[in-house]
Amino acid sequence: MDVILTAAVTINGMIARNSKETVSWSVDLPLFRKQTMGQTVIVGSNTETTLATELDGREMIIMHRNMDPKTVLSEVKTEKCFIIGGAHTYSRFASHLTHIFVTPHPQIFPNGSVPLFSSLTEEMSLVFERRVVVDKSRGIFQHQYQVLSID
Repeated sequence: MDVILTAAVTINGMIARNSKETVSWSVDLPLFRKQTMGQTVIVGSNTETTLATELDGREMIIMHRNMDPKTVLSEVKTEKCFIIGGAHTYSRFASHLTHIFVTPHPQIFPNGSVPLFSSLTEEMSLVFERRVVVDKSRGIFQHQYQVLSID
């Protein structure tokens, strides 16, 4: 099974201005819907409260602090599992990732914003796989990487 981190980020690697923000600046939502439809998505309990719409057509697992990522992944039945945020959830699943799909947006958020990872203890080696057009006129592309190793 592929375990894929997917995130819209600012140029300086932030996923939100604050932990309560309902992200409205991301233009890759149609691509997100297409990629995750029929698959499992895992979302942290705080991030789940900020979702603007229901994620119909997908198996959704809401991650709580007392849940073990390895155990949660062992119960996933779909071909792909998307980790969709937030920073704590991305960090908790880092050692299980097979791919990272990141969509940089032409914005910069100030200090104190929410980074992609809240705490990362390992270094990841990635290899570029492909670039998917999101909005060519604005220079927004999703970059897809395979995780080679986590040290």
